[in-house]
Amino acid sequence: MRTNVLSEGDLVMVNDRGTIKWTSMMMPEHINMLNQMWNEKEYKTKPIIDAQQLSEMNTKLQLAIHNNLTVRIKYYKNHDFHTMAGKLKSIDINNKQIVLQGKERICLTDILDVIIE
Repeated sequence: MRTNVLSEGDLVMVNDRGTIKWTSMMMPEHINMLNQMWNEKEYKTKPIIDAQQLSEMNTKLQLAIHNNLTVRIKYYKNHDFHTMAGKLKSIDINNKQIVLQGKERICLTDILDVIIE
């Protein structure tokens, strides 16, 4: 009888298909929970904005609205970073939002950066 013995330097390729192998035996609820878990792993965390950055963004927003300048706003929404460009129409202090020309609204607390173009 002959046995196969691997020495210390031998590499073995294992064809592991991960959870694909088991999905046919899983309930749809389990598959949905796994998909949600994988999506949550890709969530990005919102950075903390300090007072100096807030002051700089406030100055840029005031400059843009008074001089009718185009701005690019980077903001955080739904666990991801987004960018929107346009001219500011108004700043809604009551709802804490800025309104762009195309009726888009961005919450002031979600803004991460303002770039004047």
